[in-house]
Amino acid sequence: MAWVLAPLLLLVFLSGSSSALVHSGADDHGDDYTIVAMSSLRPEATCGDTGIPPYNGSWVPLSRPLGPCSPSGAAPVASLDELLRQDQLRVDDILKKLSGDVRDNKDDGDKPPVDLEETQYNYDPTIKTKVGTQTPPPSDSTVPRRTTQTWSNLPGVEQTVVLDTASDVPWVQCSPCPVPPCHPQTDTLYDPTRSPTYSAFRCNAPTCTRLGPYANGCLNGQCQYRVVYPDGSSSSGTYSSDRLTLDPTNSIANFQFGCSHAVRGTFNRRTAGIMALGGGPESLISQASSTYGDAFSYCLPPTASYHGFFVLGAPRVASSRYVLTPLLRYRNVPTFYRVLLRAITVAGRRIDVAPSAFAAGAVMTSRTIVTRLPPTAYVALRAAFRNSMGMYRLAKPKGGLDTCYDFTGVGKVRLPRIELVFDGDAVVELDPSGVLFNDCLAFVPNRDDAMPGIIGNLQQQTIEVLYDVGGGAVGFRRNAC
Repeated sequence: MAWVLAPLLLLVFLSGSSSALVHSGADDHGDDYTIVAMSSLRPEATCGDTGIPPYNGSWVPLSRPLGPCSPSGAAPVASLDELLRQDQLRVDDILKKLSGDVRDNKDDGDKPPVDLEETQYNYDPTIKTKVGTQTPPPSDSTVPRRTTQTWSNLPGVEQTVVLDTASDVPWVQCSPCPVPPCHPQTDTLYDPTRSPTYSAFRCNAPTCTRLGPYANGCLNGQCQYRVVYPDGSSSSGTYSSDRLTLDPTNSIANFQFGCSHAVRGTFNRRTAGIMALGGGPESLISQASSTYGDAFSYCLPPTASYHGFFVLGAPRVASSRYVLTPLLRYRNVPTFYRVLLRAITVAGRRIDVAPSAFAAGAVMTSRTIVTRLPPTAYVALRAAFRNSMGMYRLAKPKGGLDTCYDFTGVGKVRLPRIELVFDGDAVVELDPSGVLFNDCLAFVPNRDDAMPGIIGNLQQQTIEVLYDVGGGAVGFRRNAC
């Protein structure tokens, strides 16, 4: 793999008090079960410390925007029904693109977008960056353990952005951005006129002519872009460049992004925009490849009460600490990253499913919440899981989650270990926080086996997920945050 060619510095990210594991079950099945404190699967009211040390490179703290670890503070969580409804919209959008329908980045007549309120982003991973080189205003914002240098003294405007591996165009709201159509974000609005390094692309610039489906014409000689999301929401404005700062020692001088002057629909009112990490040429990973290499990784914490991290570039962790599976791409839709799931084990036993059921592969995503499986595989997983959980009372289904339990009065639950087995015999054991979601089995079926699966962010929690795009591999490292 490309990222292991240079000598590697072994840097172990310590796991901390966020662990849901109490002890292994000592029964006939040995380590095939875990005793889990139910309280550990739910966010706490205060922000915890996962014990992650500073990263000597582009290490950036990661949080969820509505959790207590967010610099913007915690906010109420949306209803489960609403979260699952919006999650399905995102899945449908991915599947539509893979089916060859590329009309989703254009206006759909006068159809209004779905009202998202502030709910779609409850489980989105977010990071703090800085855009531009203007002198920063006084700030009491803190970023945990970034470096010894003060983050607030760096030039540029601090912007909270959502990490999205399934989109290509990064963007932030830019002044002027009246409310509405823009939303009143928590961060100071980025004003390009105050940044001496800002530049808008001209309409005849190669960067503009290569925008393809994201091109949105020309205004006053400046290149315009537009990105449309699954619910009909959109961002549009001027396609531009300026400095992007990740930390005091890592920045991109001519970062290309959308300077958004209009937002259709309602995005999360606390975030400034989207940091796209997809495989298209406009994304952060593509732009930074010459400096950082074609690689990035992230670790999502088990609940919103803890920090994770994001790393741009090759990780400085020994390659032996990862299990690796081939990273595959869709020729006609380069945005998405694809892996092959080969099997699933529950309590040490493989579910009875022919390998052909997984033939369509699965898309890795950072924003989709719940993993989607081929129906044949899901039915077998559900049966095995219910069999292993026979001592607990079943409850009514919750939305698309049909295997739910009544844990009233239960302080600790005996939970079967679930492993996803990817191509290359890459065995990834899920953290307990990636098995249960609102006291339900955190998987749902696709409509048919021919549809690609989706590996959601719940199942990725506490695992460092490495996208070694240049080396053609996805790596998984457990207990990373």
